[in-house]
Amino acid sequence: MQSKITTLKNGLRIITSNFSQLESVSLGLWVKTGSAYEKPEVNGISHFLEHMSFKGTQKRTAQEISEAIEDVGGQSNAYTSREFTAYYAKMLKNDAELAVDVLTDSVQNSVFPEEELVKEREVVVQEIKQSIDTPDDIIFDYFQEAAFPRQAIGRPILGMKEKVRSFGKQTLQDYLKSNYAAENMVACAVGNIDHDKFVRMIEERMDNFRAKTSFTADKQQYHGGSYIEQRDIEQAHVLLGFRGFPYETESYYPCVLFSTLFGGGMSSRLFQEIREKRGLVYSVYSFTVSHTHDGMFGIYAGTGAKDLKRLLPVVAEEIKKVCDSPVSEKELQRAKTQLKASMLMSLESSSATAEVLSRQMLIYNRIIPIEEMVERIEKVTLDDIRQTAQTIFSSRPTYTLLGAVEQRLEYDELQTLLNS
Repeated sequence: MQSKITTLKNGLRIITSNFSQLESVSLGLWVKTGSAYEKPEVNGISHFLEHMSFKGTQKRTAQEISEAIEDVGGQSNAYTSREFTAYYAKMLKNDAELAVDVLTDSVQNSVFPEEELVKEREVVVQEIKQSIDTPDDIIFDYFQEAAFPRQAIGRPILGMKEKVRSFGKQTLQDYLKSNYAAENMVACAVGNIDHDKFVRMIEERMDNFRAKTSFTADKQQYHGGSYIEQRDIEQAHVLLGFRGFPYETESYYPCVLFSTLFGGGMSSRLFQEIREKRGLVYSVYSFTVSHTHDGMFGIYAGTGAKDLKRLLPVVAEEIKKVCDSPVSEKELQRAKTQLKASMLMSLESSSATAEVLSRQMLIYNRIIPIEEMVERIEKVTLDDIRQTAQTIFSSRPTYTLLGAVEQRLEYDELQTLLNS
């Protein structure tokens, strides 16, 4: 995967990776901002701005924005996460410039018409309600808040209903001005695209975009804690978490590999012990989440009300086993193979590749060659895995329960179980 990079005079970085055998191109703008960069009084503004960016500009109405892409058979979308916001499209190769024009226009020139603001506030409120009504979705927000209390990184991406209903045109304009600038943005295109032509497309439209942001990032410091909410539903949803690692750390790849072998697939320890041997769950897995300055390691399971007290001791026992007994070479090699295969197969998608390249540039200020990623995976040793597990599970736990949780362990009981 050969990539080319050009930096405009205002600092905007432009990346392409050419696949001439394709008939399409995936392209977009990625911004290093999200809910982790919001003040408490505007929590949810990043996501709301992403919605409103497609609701009309100085030269296109909301309907014209949608039609411009779909009239030529293209697809466009956007998303907001805690540290990133993305606006992207996939088009036939000859329509790439149309997509660039629509996306750059939407990001730079939105006018936020009042009638659209009124409608979209309620659309986002409905999205919040839908998330709240989905236990295995909203529990991750509760989990994040318990792990990072009173911090921007812990607040929900969608925000709160009452705050969303307060957002007006000036609030959006102020946030756009402070958090969107060339220095924290990347334009990327992957597929059948010429680098110089893509640079020209972006330069013509964004060469004069402001260079610098003016916001101050909030702290990120894992704390741990608990959140328990009883609901009249069939299952108990469980999230157990610990401190993980930020992106730029030597422990990043050992942590991802550990998560893979511990709870990353059907052959993992958690799946085999908890689902296959004991039948306590339908779904159980571990995961790792990295942020710029901190991170989390988590374990999710969904179980029946009567099995909740049986589940947690088994999870605790598996944690102790992996910390006290050496992981086998076979397990580690399987995890390495799984991770490399997953990484390489995902790069067969132009959309996924554009996402990877853009995030790498925004996090590391460079593109990491595949060979380097593979080498770093291969260098992880059994001792690295053992030390990573011990470091993770020595931290204060985050314990989140939602649903049929009457027969539960309390937080102090869980801590005793983990430390016994």
